[in-house]
Amino acid sequence: MARKPASSATPTKAARKSAGESAKKAPKLPGDVEMATSFAEPQGQGGETHQVAAGDIAILTSAQGMPIADDQNSLKYGARGPTLLEDPHFREKIFHFDHERIPERVVHARGFGAHGFFELTDSLADVTRADVLQRVGERTPAFVRFSTVAGSKGSFDLARDVRGFAVKLYTKEGNWDLVGNNIPVFFIQDAIKFPDLIHAAKPEPDRGFPQAQTAHDNFWDFVSLTPESMHMIMWIMSDRTIPRSYRTMEGFGVHTFRLVSAEGKSTFVKFHWKPKQGLQSVVWNEAVKINGADPDFHRRDLWDAINAGDFPEWELGVQLFDEAFAEAFDFDVLDATKIIPEELIPVRTVGRLVLDRVVDNFFAETEQVAFCTQNVVPGIDFTNDPLLQGRNFSYLDTQLKRLGSPNFTHIPINAPKCPVANFQQDGHMAIANPRGRVNYEPNSWGASIGGPRESPERGFTSFPAEDQGPKLRIRPESFADHYSQARQFYVSQLAIEQKHIADALVFELSKVERPDIRARMVSHLLHIDEMLANTVADGLGLATLPAPAQAARAPLPDLPPSDPLSIVKNGPASFKGRKLGILMSDGADAAIFTGLTKALDKVGALYEVIAPKVGGITLADGTAIAAKHKIDGGPSVLFDAVAILVSDEGAALLAGDAAAQDFVRDAFGHCKFIGLTRSAEPIFVKAGIADMLDDACLAIASAKDAAAFVEAIAPLRFWPRELEVDLDAK
Repeated sequence: MARKPASSATPTKAARKSAGESAKKAPKLPGDVEMATSFAEPQGQGGETHQVAAGDIAILTSAQGMPIADDQNSLKYGARGPTLLEDPHFREKIFHFDHERIPERVVHARGFGAHGFFELTDSLADVTRADVLQRVGERTPAFVRFSTVAGSKGSFDLARDVRGFAVKLYTKEGNWDLVGNNIPVFFIQDAIKFPDLIHAAKPEPDRGFPQAQTAHDNFWDFVSLTPESMHMIMWIMSDRTIPRSYRTMEGFGVHTFRLVSAEGKSTFVKFHWKPKQGLQSVVWNEAVKINGADPDFHRRDLWDAINAGDFPEWELGVQLFDEAFAEAFDFDVLDATKIIPEELIPVRTVGRLVLDRVVDNFFAETEQVAFCTQNVVPGIDFTNDPLLQGRNFSYLDTQLKRLGSPNFTHIPINAPKCPVANFQQDGHMAIANPRGRVNYEPNSWGASIGGPRESPERGFTSFPAEDQGPKLRIRPESFADHYSQARQFYVSQLAIEQKHIADALVFELSKVERPDIRARMVSHLLHIDEMLANTVADGLGLATLPAPAQAARAPLPDLPPSDPLSIVKNGPASFKGRKLGILMSDGADAAIFTGLTKALDKVGALYEVIAPKVGGITLADGTAIAAKHKIDGGPSVLFDAVAILVSDEGAALLAGDAAAQDFVRDAFGHCKFIGLTRSAEPIFVKAGIADMLDDACLAIASAKDAAAFVEAIAPLRFWPRELEVDLDAK
């Protein structure tokens, strides 16, 4: 992809200046003196200490003691060129980071996987020679692993966190790993900053907490000093990071890749996975309570859905564009902190992904699966995105450390399902070695004895992109706008979604102890939305607003809203695949219960009964109904909507039970639809909400009412209620 280089062949001062703010020396940051004091006695490799005078700044060095000139940018061939393998600092930094944990993944440690297939529905033969994207109707085996990023294996599912969405397709030309997230952008532009980002997000090293949370000083200190993170901050403070289910979240390839045709023509591509189940998230208070009630909530949901035959499905979409669009676009398509709005490049649906089989053994499959961004097939290629370039190095190195051997491809979950032939041999845990005399290439033993040969016609070839420029540690000027798309994301949200972003920012920053870090974050928010900045500042009790942060490039104020960025605008069309919690007592009306369950079965929804005792209840007609949960073990946070079917005697009993009161109070507070029989009123009186019932609290007096209730609850939430029950909305 050709652009004018940001500098000439000689790295002059003028050339460095043209590369933007990132080419300048790092400014002195708040806290530098304190950091120098903290590292007053740095240790050598042999354990000896070296004194640093108080107030002096310790020089950052490599593990070998070499002073580091630039810790912000990896070495590239030209401002927008590829990352160079010769960069010793980047390789050492990523190498050490990749090997920090054993055996658990450093990131994405908590995951859950399932098997399925990918079916092509629209051929891309016109733009790529990738075999998997040629023939409509052909199915390719797939394995998908969903995950959280920051928490350990033992953390809980409903952390506010990015979700990994990694897809392995076992194609006829080898494994293609599309290793993405449920968010289309990332915090950083250059892979050299990944260790710093994750160190900042992980538990603070002196105390080992907080676990699976970013609500602490280190994380917000880092991102507030890294303006390129601001777009991602808007996404992670939205409800995108507390999804209701793996089944109800999008997936993205994040980076710009290339598709290469049989004629050698390149087309840029961004990959999207769109859930057929619609988008859905939970609210924060609900997430906190789900983590207490069922820390395996997402795992259980996926396991139950597949085993029930309700197979999750996503559409694979692509945004295809050429060099001319890339040159004209307001932002750099190599910048992983940016999206291409779907209004500019529509997403073309080309396939579907269906998960239809759970794993046989969690460790053998979900834990040992190894994804590598460099695993592509002929017809798919990389761009010079510096974050992608670094991932290509890091992932392979990580799998070598985690799985203990270069032979991790011999493990069944990682093994290609097509013929494999090469001269790689030996190593720890080698399962299959080349047979016969020859273990090298080229050789003169002939085709029958000499083994496999390279194939210029069928083999992978890199697109011959032209790059130019000097070797410099810089960011191009085209990466310098850090606020415009953050603002676009925010204005694309409905008012209730904007409120949730503000609430999340106030909550997270309220856990930050240093006032200067809080104020610094507000200074960035002023570039995104002034009202948002004022709301957060007021929520934090800041006496005065800080000055806006210095912007590397003036943000664009008029990017239009984009509907695909809103969860609520892209929700489900029905209650299909969702779960109703039915709180019941002895003597409940049998006709209403039967009508309700029939209506749920008709739309493909699930239900679970909650009762005073897990043994169940007896309906008014004498029918015994088993319960899934005892009342204090089945809180309403586990369900998408609730119904209260009780008798007069049962209501009197439950009204005095704190768990039953919490059941209805939480359902109401979380803006869920509530169905209730007339007899249920005493429970709502005791819960203190009887006088607050609204249009989403629906009376069920007959089987017909029950069927109407199931139709009414398709929107899943009644958001106007939140404005009445939340102090922050007053």
